Amino acid sequence: MNRDLIGVQGGEGSFSEEAAKKFATENSMEKYEIKFLISSNEVLSAVESGDVDYGVFAMENAQGGVVIESVEAMAEHRCKIVNMFHVTISQNLLVKKGMLLENISEIHSHQQALRQCKDYLANNFWSCKLIESDDTAEAARRLSEGKLSTTIAVIGSKNCSKLYGLEILKEDIHDLKHNLTLFLAVKRVEG
Repeated sequence: MNRDLIGVQGGEGSFSEEAAKKFATENSMEKYEIKFLISSNEVLSAVESGDVDYGVFAMENAQGGVVIESVEAMAEHRCKIVNMFHVTISQNLLVKKGMLLENISEIHSHQQALRQCKDYLANNFWSCKLIESDDTAEAARRLSEGKLSTTIAVIGSKNCSKLYGLEILKEDIHDLKHNLTLFLAVKRVEG
């Protein structure tokens, strides 16, 4: 039996990985493999070239709005939308084990995650530098591998904390109680 290849926007532990698993389950895909392509542009490029069978990426968040990166990628590449679905997003403040709230110097995450938590960040970290990263999961991976200072926190999924051995300092820091993101699943346009 052939294995479906699903390209996702994001790294291992990203919300796009969760979305890809949901898409595969809802479409009765028994055998599939996820390719972590980080950006929407890379996902759509891989779909268009046939390097992956499907692409899954975030399109819009209830709090953060339209994912500009995805809109720009869709303007550059041809694809056919096969599914649109929502995934509940839980943003969490992740740190290296033992890091205290008061010692955090910077917070790194994807622009969308920072937007989804803007009130929380304004109220609790008004003096911290907010740094946009290419992906929530990639920021978590970099922190776990020591590529970021130990005083840096990242915003990401609970799955990232397990995967990368990070501590959840604060759970569910997103501003909207029901934080939903619309994901698109696309495939190559034939012909």
